Amino acid sequence: MELGFWRNAEADPDRVALVTADGAEHTAGRLLSRANQLVHGLRAQGMKPGDTLAVVQPNAPEMIEIYLAALQAGWYLTPINHHLVGPEIAYIVDDSDARVFIGHERFAGECAAAQEEFDLSAGACFAVGEVPGFQPFADLWEGQATSTPEGRTAGMAMHYTSGTTGRPKGVKRGLIDIDPSDLGALLTGFQGMFGITPGGENVHICGSPLYHTAVLMWCGSALHMGHKVVLMDKWDAVRMMELIDEHRVTWSHMVPTQFHRILTAIPPAERDKYDVSSLRSMVHAAAPCPPGIKREMIDWWGDSIWEYYAATEGGGTIISAAEWLDKPGSVGKAWPGSDVKILDDEHHEVPTGTEGTVYMSLAQANFEYKGDRKKTADNRYDGYFTVGDWGLLDEDGYLFLKDRKSDMIISGGVNIYPAEIEAELIYVPGVADVAVFGIPHEDWGEEVKAVVLPAEGHEPGDELREEIMAYAEERLAKYKRPRTIDFIEEMPRDPNGKLYKRKLRDPYWEGRDRNI
Repeated sequence: MELGFWRNAEADPDRVALVTADGAEHTAGRLLSRANQLVHGLRAQGMKPGDTLAVVQPNAPEMIEIYLAALQAGWYLTPINHHLVGPEIAYIVDDSDARVFIGHERFAGECAAAQEEFDLSAGACFAVGEVPGFQPFADLWEGQATSTPEGRTAGMAMHYTSGTTGRPKGVKRGLIDIDPSDLGALLTGFQGMFGITPGGENVHICGSPLYHTAVLMWCGSALHMGHKVVLMDKWDAVRMMELIDEHRVTWSHMVPTQFHRILTAIPPAERDKYDVSSLRSMVHAAAPCPPGIKREMIDWWGDSIWEYYAATEGGGTIISAAEWLDKPGSVGKAWPGSDVKILDDEHHEVPTGTEGTVYMSLAQANFEYKGDRKKTADNRYDGYFTVGDWGLLDEDGYLFLKDRKSDMIISGGVNIYPAEIEAELIYVPGVADVAVFGIPHEDWGEEVKAVVLPAEGHEPGDELREEIMAYAEERLAKYKRPRTIDFIEEMPRDPNGKLYKRKLRDPYWEGRDRNI
């Protein structure tokens, strides 16, 4: 199998490359033709190598077509979280210097609101479906040639960080002037560390939103390796298991929240009805995985469970199921070409087994936060970068994360890690989701607060609160137990499982200084 989507699509155009949520099959040849048409059409709009194309799209074929166009025309593709509101979308479109913005009618209201704020003419705005003030997406490709564009050069995605500590910033890397298929081949090397190989009967299932860095990268790599991609529009635990069975899925990229929801939705007695024998590399990242949940997934899905630790900015570490069983709780050792150090606040490397801030080597992942040299500099030291995580390395070089340094609770001079508490409380039958953080305390500095999303069939109130407290007494030291528990109707997570804890914590700290 040829590596690089455009190359393997030309070699085998009739191969089914994409199955969308409605069950429609899209051949590699069809995707290639549409991507070529989009290059011709967007060039007619003035797009040149190095320009940015911003999009707000669901998990649909158009998103894949736009990706394949941008990456063969030398453009930066900036996918925008479709849960953002108009001003937030406008900020990213403007900050990214997007020459063209492509929205979707599903998000028509926010796309239209964004258009009123950013500095683009109406002629640069297109939409899949109807969005007021936007031209039809079809105007970009209808009547355009399906032939291979001249002057092809590799493009790249420029994702924006989540902005949990201020305005989001684009993670921008330099473009490489090489054949796009050669770059596509290079992009598949990362998946090789997880035992994922080109061609064959491999099938990738994508259940998370494509605006996420890793999700788009892993889905794109599947296309570059000639694998069939099964695309879910909205993730559902039972539906994912049905698709794994139906399409003989071999690999995916997931988050621990999805593991928990699968285990909750499908009790042990019902799991045998789904054939999971095809699974080879079910990789998870993006958030801490409670050890009990991971162990249960390994018991069910076996050696296919892999984990890595990285960030939009780069990475990182990797660990197999067998290694994890030997080093439970670890996120692995530095992968080839990477390095991990633990530094103190003065940037001195700490001894083995000592906690500190986790730094990873830039290596080939050199980047800048677009338009923010200070943020770029503040997160770097001597060729390494950090995203603010707190952890330690053991004597064998395995990394153990404790928590985000900014999330760590300091109560009476003692460090308390919310992730450890959350990993225990999630097992209370009445708890569907939980967030733990520190709130002000006059004597101790901070005290432990838990916010709980009740599980279906469980009512918020004193009875559930007492059940949680009783469980905590059995599983957690007194200083780690929540002093108070609040209930919430919806946890502030994005669809990929990332928890925006500041939205819960900040109101308690309004007008006060939290020195972490």
